[in-house]
Parts: sequence; structure tokens; C-alpha cells
Amino acid sequence: GLDGAGVYNGTSDLQLERMNVYFNEASGNKYVPRAVLVDLEPGTMDAVRAGPFGQLFRPDNFVFGQSGAGNNW
Repeated sequence: GLDGAGVYNGTSDLQLERMNVYFNEASGNKYVPRAVLVDLEPGTMDAVRAGPFGQLFRPDNFVFGQSGAGNNW
């Protein structure tokens, strides 16, 4: 698996071969998630960024509004 810095820690060649399905390889053998995170409330994005893997995501992958929808769908 990946550590908090995006470095692969493991011995499985098959797992490493399939990393490009969910991750892009960045410089220094670090992996960045291939994801777009979307929410109307910026607080949820802040929680992801503050989490143990928050630094793996690129800032431009976060799309959020200025305020939530107040549970209105």
C-alpha cells in the first residue's frame, strides 16, 4: 500500500503494476490519487486535507462551493 507521503510500501509486483488504475506516478516514485472530490460544503474538503492521506491529493482536485446546501437536495 501507500504511506502518507504517497510512497509505495510493499513487495507485490502485481500490486505495483496495477497502481496506475487509481494513482498517477509523480516525481520521486510518489503516487497521487486519480480523483476529483466534489462537495458544496468546504468543511468536508478540509477534513479530507487534514486526514492522514490529505497531502496525497492535488489542490486542484478539490471542487467545492462557498457554503453548504443546508441539507436541501
